[in-house]
Amino acid sequence: MATLSRKQKTQKRHKRLRRYLSGTLERPRLAVFRSNNHIYAQVIDDIAQNTLCSASTVEKEVLSNSKVNASTCAASSVVGELLAKRALDKGINQVVFDRGGSLYHGRVKALAEAARKAGLAF
Repeated sequence: MATLSRKQKTQKRHKRLRRYLSGTLERPRLAVFRSNNHIYAQVIDDIAQNTLCSASTVEKEVLSNSKVNASTCAASSVVGELLAKRALDKGINQVVFDRGGSLYHGRVKALAEAARKAGLAF
């Protein structure tokens, strides 16, 4: 019996989650991808296979605003607030949260709580 790598475990969790999570135009999916150095979030309509808005720590707007390292909870909070602002500007109030196989802890949790605080409901 072979042991799974960390990436394989994350992919397995994400595949299991995606059985139940799907975004529609009325309630799109907020998908989060966390790498070692950055965090990326997008609001996706799965039926039309269309990304409605996105935000990440690689954007100059986020890096100049946060004044902190991109791989911290503070930077994730800035991304969450920015994504919520962009979604609300497009008329999106409710989303389905997809943590992407990552545990709901640390940077993923900081992004989710910042998006909730900024006005997104999930």
